[in-house]
Amino acid sequence: MGHGIAQVAAGAGFRVILRDVDRDSLTRGIQAIERNLTKGIQLAKLTEADRDETLQRIRGTTRLEETVKADLIVEAAPEKLDLKQEILRQLEEMAERPFIFASNTSSLSITEIARASQRPEAVVGMHFFNPVHLMRLVEIVVGKATGNETVETVCAVGRRLRKEPIIVKDVPGFASSRLGVALGLEAMRMFEQGVASAPDIDKAMELGYNHPVGPLKLTDLVGLDVRLNIAEYLHRELGSETFRPPQVLRRLVDEGKLGKKTGEGFYVWNNGKGEARPVPSA
Repeated sequence: MGHGIAQVAAGAGFRVILRDVDRDSLTRGIQAIERNLTKGIQLAKLTEADRDETLQRIRGTTRLEETVKADLIVEAAPEKLDLKQEILRQLEEMAERPFIFASNTSSLSITEIARASQRPEAVVGMHFFNPVHLMRLVEIVVGKATGNETVETVCAVGRRLRKEPIIVKDVPGFASSRLGVALGLEAMRMFEQGVASAPDIDKAMELGYNHPVGPLKLTDLVGLDVRLNIAEYLHRELGSETFRPPQVLRRLVDEGKLGKKTGEGFYVWNNGKGEARPVPSA
């Protein structure tokens, strides 16, 4: 998600510092941005000048301390509360001036993340959707201590990024994840029961409900491990059987089949394209 957020920010005219944990990860992120921009040119949505200007506004680094030069820091680390809190603590220790800390978490509590901050009024959720350069929604999640000025600022940034902001309370799963995860888990149960193949389940939502990506392919894009963590969190926090992870999800994660990033999940991925796997026996 981080490279997608960096791309749309740079495309909107912001100067961007893109930080990742190591040089290889950073290189993959920049390469993903370049591929997206090249495809935009091929589809006549961008010019070569647009691509060049976007790339010129992005500076990559592996040093966390360089990011504190930013006015707005958008964190897109894995869905682990202690990790997000530790990043926030480190940033505040390094910073010489205040900044807004916006977490791209899709399910974790902004209020809990903000407990690590000396300025919780400047901590907010800014939940983007995958692929970031195509999806119009950004979910602004307001923690118990989040200030009105912070909310107004990130909403304005979201609109400049050509996104449509919605403002939601800090409850488990917010609005989008509760709905999206519930749909995705039910699609997994249907796949598990042999109701239909993964492509046909996805087509049901793409063609019948005009979803841009079906729930199983979206799970592969997000990462099955990420979806499992979110489902376990929502099941624990909400106490609803709707969010109990299906066995097929646990099995695939145990087997290391995490979706596109590992080459296999509900689809087999070759050169970035998903090919259908056979439906298991009911």
